[in-house]
Amino acid sequence: MKENNNEKVQVSQDIILKISNLHKRYNEGKSNEVHALRGVDLTVRKGDMMAIMGSSGCGKTTLLNMIGNLDRRSAGEIIIDGVDTSTLSDGQKTAFRRDKIGFIFQLFNLFPFLTAVENVETPLLLRGINSGLAREQAKMMLRELGMGDRLYHLPTELSGGQQQRVAVARALINQPAIILGDEPTGDLDSTTSSEVMDLFRRINKINHQTLILVTHNRWIAEKCDYIVHMTDGKISGIENNPLIREEKKG
Repeated sequence: MKENNNEKVQVSQDIILKISNLHKRYNEGKSNEVHALRGVDLTVRKGDMMAIMGSSGCGKTTLLNMIGNLDRRSAGEIIIDGVDTSTLSDGQKTAFRRDKIGFIFQLFNLFPFLTAVENVETPLLLRGINSGLAREQAKMMLRELGMGDRLYHLPTELSGGQQQRVAVARALINQPAIILGDEPTGDLDSTTSSEVMDLFRRINKINHQTLILVTHNRWIAEKCDYIVHMTDGKISGIENNPLIREEKKG
């Protein structure tokens, strides 16, 4: 049963994401149609840190884009924080992405002409937050992530790891329900990747924010609570990481 845009679908309160029978076809109905997702079912609890793995073309980035409302589904249901996103208009989807979902990308996607603090405050300004308050909140977030001495540096004046910290701060500033990372360490060396993953785990443990990361790197995936394996547009298995779960309890 569909709810109107101002009501929430009834799901368990500890469930942040519920995907049911999700399909995505490109060039639908044409001879070169590609069936990228083939009936994906997935439930993610609040506070989970999940990795998605699979070979190139298996559908993992497509799935991430579907969760982030960056692309239209062909069929199926995606419920995020109790909202059936298929009921939202294009304008409502834009606002939903801004307020409920944080994005972290491999190439950082920072505005090159803005300083670190200006990059981070941008989502707040887009929400209509007072510029002075937005600036103070952005400074506070960057300081929490160890970037207090780089507030007014441009991206070209920052290392790869520092740029990714700014990207993480920008993703967190609206306190989103879910943070999505598409190969967020893919452009970093191993030492910096380790630092960024430690940062993700700290955010996940302290703030209980849900993180979903697409990665080709097994070592990165093993830093998560569990790994969702994808093959040919389907979930082929889920691998738990009990050691990480026990560490989070401590």
